Amino acid sequence: MTRSEMIRVAGLYFPVSAACIAGALRGRRPRTFAACLLSVLWTAPSLLLVQKLNLAFGWWTFDNGDVSFSSMPLELYIGWVIAWGIVPQIAFRHFPLWISMLSMTVLDLAVMPCCAPVVKLGRAWLLGEAVSLLVILMPALCIARWTMENKHLQLRAWMQIATSGGVFLFLLPEILLSAHRGSGWMPLLEMAAWRRQVAVQLVLLIALPGIGAVMEFAERGGGTPIPFDPPVRLVTSGIYRYCANPMQLFCTLVLVAWAAVLRNSWLLLIPLTCVAYSAGIAQWDEGEDMEGRFGESWRRYRVHVRDWIPRWRPHHAGDPAQLYMAAGCAPCSEVWRWIAVRRPAGLEIIAAESLASGSIRRMRYVPEDGSQCVEGVRAMGRALEHINLGWAVAGIALRLPGVWQFVQLLMDASGLGPRVPAAAIGQCATDVGER
Repeated sequence: MTRSEMIRVAGLYFPVSAACIAGALRGRRPRTFAACLLSVLWTAPSLLLVQKLNLAFGWWTFDNGDVSFSSMPLELYIGWVIAWGIVPQIAFRHFPLWISMLSMTVLDLAVMPCCAPVVKLGRAWLLGEAVSLLVILMPALCIARWTMENKHLQLRAWMQIATSGGVFLFLLPEILLSAHRGSGWMPLLEMAAWRRQVAVQLVLLIALPGIGAVMEFAERGGGTPIPFDPPVRLVTSGIYRYCANPMQLFCTLVLVAWAAVLRNSWLLLIPLTCVAYSAGIAQWDEGEDMEGRFGESWRRYRVHVRDWIPRWRPHHAGDPAQLYMAAGCAPCSEVWRWIAVRRPAGLEIIAAESLASGSIRRMRYVPEDGSQCVEGVRAMGRALEHINLGWAVAGIALRLPGVWQFVQLLMDASGLGPRVPAAAIGQCATDVGER
């Protein structure tokens, strides 16, 4: 066996062995599987992204051997994913994150120069190493640790959204495009700039309901879509007023649109696989799980809301949500009339003057359970979900982080900022609105 062959074998089997030994010594722990799964799903596409950058900047080169993936030996790619996606998450889970990061950094700096001639380092390889640590290792460690410790739910949810995009829109297409010769990514890259922008924006628009579903899991359900980290409360708000499986439905539509953008029929294998999984294993397993956890509430909800065919008007059961608006404010009263004429389902509009003086300064939305109130632009976004599916998608876009702050800033700068209406009684149970 030559030195190159030994390095390739070691690059795969050393990480596999280390992961198995660490797992055996540390034993099984709750949420460890979910943590490692998320870490691997982050590491795999982000490592591919770094390799694409490497091909452009020449931080290092590979002697590819017989089997390669994106000009990188397949054994090293898989071994790297395991080494950074599983090993530190199990071996160092009781240590602070910075110790895990430092340990893996020192190990990588020591190993990389020893991998010649399979890996040939360029002059700027340390820059590539820094990019790898920041783009791959640090986020992988964070999402795994936060999942194991059940911390930073909102950040975990957004990292899962980014992970899903990386896997379905980048990693899986790259695998199929590598396996079947064709034009690859060129149909997208060779588009006129305006066409490419329109195509990407349309794909993002289709993805919005799925993103809203993940947001709803975190905000209302207290969990994420990943197994062993599910919501602790039944989620029937937001996009779930219209569709019981928005993540699977809109993920499939996004993948079909992505295949059309890249003009590659082979990419349709991905959404077809998703449909087969969703209609088979997922539907059976999730149905039993939801039935067991939520019982009658889940059964009543499923009578009105289907998996793959969204409703146009929202489903609502139980007490209505409440939207507080100032009746004495001319712009607010116009918005009041605009919402009321569209007959929102499960939404009661109440004069803000009915609340205690000084307790409200912006439009306020109070959900059915009275918790997690939001104000201003986010309240308007929540109100839109009670009208119809089209306005609900617009409401999701309006509540996206960064978007609602920007829109709120524009409104405040236009003279539509906080106001104190005359008042009488009451107070919202949970006020997370901006001040």
